[in-house]
Amino acid sequence: MWSKTTNRDEFLTRGALAAQTGCNIETIRYYEQIGILPAPPRSQGGHRLYGQALVRRLHFVLRSRDLGFTLEEIRELLRMVDGDNYTCRQIEALALEHVQAIRRKMADLKKLKVVLETMASQCGGGKIPKCPIIDALFDARAPIRWAR
Repeated sequence: MWSKTTNRDEFLTRGALAAQTGCNIETIRYYEQIGILPAPPRSQGGHRLYGQALVRRLHFVLRSRDLGFTLEEIRELLRMVDGDNYTCRQIEALALEHVQAIRRKMADLKKLKVVLETMASQCGGGKIPKCPIIDALFDARAPIRWAR
């Protein structure tokens, strides 16, 4: 009854939408619950019907998530797009803010890598269940020394 491919005026069920986009059904449901995706209209039988506008919006959300945008950042982008109330300069500013956040995360990940390598270097690799890495993870008082 419902095809996995769609023409412009066809609708998809949630399952077909999930299959077409590669997005988990529960994720689609969650996006609806938090308002990232609006509630779709329903068929007479109660099935949710996703038209091309909702498919396109889900692709936008998924692509934004792939690029590391938070749900709140995506919500802000969608508010701007939905209201047709944005300029390229505003979007550029948001993108550049995101780039700065990525740079901070990269620096933190580099530090974390050094910490884990240091912890691993203290491990003798023995066969007994005694490991300095596990001990360090269980020790709430032991500070994690970030490399500088």
